[in-house]
Amino acid sequence: MKFKPALLISAALLLTATPAFSEERAPHEQKARSLYEEAVAVRTAQGQGKIPELVDYLVMELKAGGFTDADIEVTDYENDGERIQGLMVWYRAEEGKATEKPIVLLAHMDVVDALPDTWERYPFDLIEEDGYFFGRGTADNKYGVVSLISTFLRLKEEGFKPNRDLVIALSGDEETGMVSTRAQAKYTAEKIDPAYVLNADAGGLTLGMDGTALFYGIQGAEKTYATFELTVDNPGGHSSAPRADNAIYELADVLKKIEAYKFPVMHSPLTLASMRISGAQTPGPLGDAMRAFAENPADEAAIATLRAEPSMVGTIGTTCVATMLRAGHAENALPQRATATVNCRIFPGVGIEATEKTLKEISGNEKLKIKLISDLVESPESKLPEDVLAAVNVALAERGLEGITIMPHMSSGGTDGMHYRNLGYDTLGIGGSAAKPNDTFAHGLNERLSVDAFYSGLDHWYIILKELSGG
Repeated sequence: MKFKPALLISAALLLTATPAFSEERAPHEQKARSLYEEAVAVRTAQGQGKIPELVDYLVMELKAGGFTDADIEVTDYENDGERIQGLMVWYRAEEGKATEKPIVLLAHMDVVDALPDTWERYPFDLIEEDGYFFGRGTADNKYGVVSLISTFLRLKEEGFKPNRDLVIALSGDEETGMVSTRAQAKYTAEKIDPAYVLNADAGGLTLGMDGTALFYGIQGAEKTYATFELTVDNPGGHSSAPRADNAIYELADVLKKIEAYKFPVMHSPLTLASMRISGAQTPGPLGDAMRAFAENPADEAAIATLRAEPSMVGTIGTTCVATMLRAGHAENALPQRATATVNCRIFPGVGIEATEKTLKEISGNEKLKIKLISDLVESPESKLPEDVLAAVNVALAERGLEGITIMPHMSSGGTDGMHYRNLGYDTLGIGGSAAKPNDTFAHGLNERLSVDAFYSGLDHWYIILKELSGG
């Protein structure tokens, strides 16, 4: 890898409507910008074998910034035949002077791959254009990695002495098997036992289309990810002599029943609060339905509107949807087997076994075989510690956003945080980024993060960690 010099960027400060410009970025901002450029340039997607390259670079920067071998732990893992690594970094309280339990901080180094010929810009170069940083991982989750590492370097440069250990845990396969995540979570429970876990891969500011900050989201729960294979077997035969039963037709009948089934409506204090706050910012019938559901979760009209909106249906219950099919073995033979892949996002508290039982019951097919092919864990809802909420409020106020509404929410997708919640640790997504509705390109083409959000978010973590560790 070539290490490029830091660039001096002139950009809008914070998120104000009238930009203010500085002639030169502060040293910690320049360092973060340099880290960001190098991190995005490493293609840390599954199958590329590049995670160790990024780890080597981050370790080099940490040691140059004053961290020692005793503060850094690199661990090797294997995921689907590929060597990956996890990186853990300790910012330690002075020996014998820790007055609080540690805090563990999460981000992930891997990305979903990007095909260069489908992007408008090369995805593994950090490109600044029209007020945005473009590149794979700019939002998910190289920004989280850079935010945490650069904050540690900034605090170390200032000589900050925390009153508790701060520990960064960077996983190497969050987007795939989460082998490193599981190992780091297990290590955390056995060796660190933190007060709580803070996740840089979730949460953040939601902006209106005009750039106005609407609310700050804190992720306190995630739905459980479970994938099932549904299979119908049949003796088969020659296609010239069709049987009364057919594996493909039977499986199709099952899938149509799953399509028609509506899982029970569910809610929690967290999801109702989220619905109430975001509904107030959402125009039209959808916003009306969100507010109505928050007041009365049995409101049938509101439920119907929310179920018809793809972005909302997952917030009011479990969802299961067919995603893949395979069947038959020859064009002139009756199928001996037909299999569908069904992906479920399970509401906290329901459980994988209960969902599998429901699929079996609604299928109406005694011959149907159901097999769980994912092994992700169930994740309970987290409580929001008072000191974390207070620190977030201080950070937002110092970023010029005092009094902004804070919205707890549940993610329909999954993060590393699920494994820490599963082990009993409250895990809160309190990322420093900010995005408009049309800025969400994670996993997709032309992923981007605004330049304003990048620099403002650096202060976010700096303020929060100082507030929580005696600063």
